[in-house]
Amino acid sequence: MCKIFQGIKGAIFDLDGTLVDSMGVWESVDVKFLLKRGIEVPANIMEVLRGLTFEDCARYFKKQFGLSETIYEIMDEWNQMALYEYQHNVGLKSGAKEYLAYLKEKGMKIGLATTNIPDLLYTSLEKNNILDYFDAITTVGEVERNKNFPDVFLLAARKLELKPSQCMVFEDILPAIHSANKAGMKTVGVYDLYSEYQVEEIKKHADYFIYDYNFLME
Repeated sequence: MCKIFQGIKGAIFDLDGTLVDSMGVWESVDVKFLLKRGIEVPANIMEVLRGLTFEDCARYFKKQFGLSETIYEIMDEWNQMALYEYQHNVGLKSGAKEYLAYLKEKGMKIGLATTNIPDLLYTSLEKNNILDYFDAITTVGEVERNKNFPDVFLLAARKLELKPSQCMVFEDILPAIHSANKAGMKTVGVYDLYSEYQVEEIKKHADYFIYDYNFLME
């Protein structure tokens, strides 16, 4: 096992952009949602939304674009648009399933810490046949603050019955890397096209960086 795992007993993974290639789905949903209403799509929309909870994204849309729909109506429409993609088109990142199996074989506890909602995350895990690898699943909806803060990672560690210092977090976005670091956890930055603009900063602040999971099994 990679030397950075010395003293590590648990691996905590983000879902979107880290284990599954789904960030394009959310960009498409946001674009289609706004264009349907004749609203010009801001160039920085994905950057603004990164790390926010699903509900916080809906609140942002309602306020920013003056929408008449309720927050829950916005979220329901997004869910319906995304569910088909998660059921049929969202696949795993290169080497992800093999690496989960590798960690399980080594006796590592495996957790998930995601901003996604249960309906979509379980659909994705089941569709890609990786649900059984996880010892605990945690969503940002279970804590008070989003991934700009360490709350969800700390809760994930507690569910795994591990100290933060015993956990390694796998993330594709810089704010989440910072938050996991603040939680006292080691971090692995995972390359994703939609966070490529941050890749040098992610490399600087993460303990390790990979372009795909095969790098960790060499």
